[in-house]
Amino acid sequence: MIEVRDLSREFTIRKRVGVVRRTSVVKRAVHDLSFEIDAGEMVGYIGPNGAGKSTTIKMLTGILVPSGGSAIVAGLEPARQRRELARRIGVVFGQRTSLWWDLPLRDSFELLRRIYRIPDQTFQRNLDDHVALLDLGDLMDTPVRQLSLGQRMRGDIAAALLHDPEILYLDEPTIGLDVISKGRLREFLRALNHERGTTLMLTTHDLQDIEALCDRVIVIDHGTAVFDGPLSSLRLNGDASRTLVVDLVDEAPAISVEGAQVVKVEGPRQWLSFPAGASAAPLVAQVAAAYDVADLSIHEPAIEDVIRTLYGG
Repeated sequence: MIEVRDLSREFTIRKRVGVVRRTSVVKRAVHDLSFEIDAGEMVGYIGPNGAGKSTTIKMLTGILVPSGGSAIVAGLEPARQRRELARRIGVVFGQRTSLWWDLPLRDSFELLRRIYRIPDQTFQRNLDDHVALLDLGDLMDTPVRQLSLGQRMRGDIAAALLHDPEILYLDEPTIGLDVISKGRLREFLRALNHERGTTLMLTTHDLQDIEALCDRVIVIDHGTAVFDGPLSSLRLNGDASRTLVVDLVDEAPAISVEGAQVVKVEGPRQWLSFPAGASAAPLVAQVAAAYDVADLSIHEPAIEDVIRTLYGG
């Protein structure tokens, strides 16, 4: 559905040198970027600020023209076939809106129906479905400027899906949302992908969104991909470690077993760190055989820590 080959984008920045003189500096926002996304995938596209995430999305939607390489989306070249592509994709930028500020939500949807020339039956079906799933029924006659951020975001997502796009790009869709709004939005996106097979590409700094929605992650840094694979494999990257939490019947000295190291002791509870790629079974067997154990639990490495290590490298 999306095929990117050696994609690059450069910007020329004019800087003042001295009082009058100016000089030009070329900044590479994206370079040598390659990946493929199949139909129906939900992919997290993450990276630090300035890594090139939004620039990539803008090239994939045809807003920006690549400086080099190629991008094919739904069989179309975004920059050359932008109009045809617009009918097949939906885009939500968390800090921008596609709704009309002074119009009621209902009128914004009606305008989009005419812009996309959506057949009446398709429009009404999608509108009814999305309004119900996103809980927008009581807001349809409210001007967009009077909606809260969470309500507006739900309206933007409904607007992006009215024309049945095959691909949905989400750029920071949960920015500023409360816990309830985030949960409702995630449930909707999962249902959309499951029931309609919509391909989702999600950029966000909220890694809970990635864990809740995406099985695959592409990590971009300094304009190029530094990781592309399953979320489970990302946890094994670098020096990530898992933690075995052991509750002993009574307090005891630090547990000594092969393949793990005690990192914390609080009364009868002890925390043992071991490599993320190692099996926990031998470790659990050693502890159970040598100590009186009341309870055991295993904590996976925090995705935030893994990403932080990856960026630092």
